[in-house]
Amino acid sequence: MENLSFAKTYTLYYKRAFLFVKSYVRDDMIAEDITSEALIHLWETSKNEDIEHPLALLTAILRNKSLNYLTRERIKLESIESISSRQSRDMDYRIASLRACDPEELFSSEIVNIIQRTLNSLPEQTRQIFEMSRYDQMSVKEIAESMNISTKGVEYHITKSLRVLRYALKDYLPIFQLLFLN
Repeated sequence: MENLSFAKTYTLYYKRAFLFVKSYVRDDMIAEDITSEALIHLWETSKNEDIEHPLALLTAILRNKSLNYLTRERIKLESIESISSRQSRDMDYRIASLRACDPEELFSSEIVNIIQRTLNSLPEQTRQIFEMSRYDQMSVKEIAESMNISTKGVEYHITKSLRVLRYALKDYLPIFQLLFLN
């Protein structure tokens, strides 16, 4: 190849080189960059040595640069897919966890424990009256007769129990109301 100026080298080979690269990389901007770099490489090589088949050398340069680009893109794509796959598995796990989450089941044992501790902290008579009222479904009159106290006394103990339970279960009040307030 005779010593051509870069402008002549560019004019002579650019269009074919660009179309060749674009057919593989499928991106005009990338194809332009690769083609320009390859033409500069070809021109610099031609300044230092005599090239018999410049088109063959240019094609080899274009091929190698395009292969390098596509290989890097494949690695990026595989990395993105791997991350995406990991994120997808994580998302599936979180969805499954939420679907399996039953708030009533989660809180029921905790609520039972709080109720039990709270009832155990009440005076014996107050606890017993509350249990007769709520667990044994006895009326105020039946409890009063059974305990030998007035109906007002029974109502007092039930009210006292409910007040203490309401305070202990303030975070669970909607569930507490559902279970104990008729």
